[in-house]
Amino acid sequence: MVTGPIDLDWRLRAEGLDPGGWSNGPGDRYAAHRHAYDKVIVVAAGSITFGLPGSGLPRSDAGLALSPGDRLELSAGTDHDAIVGVSGVSCLEAHLPAGSLRAARRLPAGAW
Repeated sequence: MVTGPIDLDWRLRAEGLDPGGWSNGPGDRYAAHRHAYDKVIVVAAGSITFGLPGSGLPRSDAGLALSPGDRLELSAGTDHDAIVGVSGVSCLEAHLPAGSLRAARRLPAGAW
């Protein structure tokens, strides 16, 4: 069962995370980049597809698609790019010190 943004925020906070929200319109793109910190992204509404070259995560030719309730954990230094789905996207994101996460991983809604 997918929960709403407030429930997702509560769940992240229950893990000791301090999430902030962001959103983008349909078709918006992020060029390949990396961060010096670990981060957790949870889709609250809409969809986004990440490219994660070299991460070791399984992916189709279309990339790693996330929809409401899906969670992506990215360790510091992980190259990633993204394209927003046709309905836009709203996400919650929390940052952690580098080394807090072991590797990039995707957790589908209901599995975390």
